[in-house]
Amino acid sequence: QVQVVESGGGLVQAGGSLRLSCTASGLRFNTYNMGWFRQAPGKEREGISCISWAGGTTSYADSVTGRFTISRDNAKNTLYLQMNTLKPEDTAMYYCAAGLACSGRAISDKGVGYWGQGTQVTVSS
Repeated sequence: QVQVVESGGGLVQAGGSLRLSCTASGLRFNTYNMGWFRQAPGKEREGISCISWAGGTTSYADSVTGRFTISRDNAKNTLYLQMNTLKPEDTAMYYCAAGLACSGRAISDKGVGYWGQGTQVTVSS
């Protein structure tokens, strides 16, 4: 049984930092492209970052470029998202996804086979 579990969300002041983690089990993690999506209340889900299975390719949405960094540790079956200089508009539920395409272009949820349950990030002004 595949499980994808995010952690690390919380409440932070604007300008602060958080690191999200996503641990996957029940799948061959080192063969899956991985990504992060977020959804704020009343808004559509947004793909914000992805990383290829070996970590050689990464992509970011314009809204987070220069502030967020995606990485992975295949030995630990874990995906990370380092979020710096957080803004109130970053407030959302953040989801980890496995199986998406990641080619350095726009981040789409096409091909996602597995989703986590989400972790809430709230940035106060």
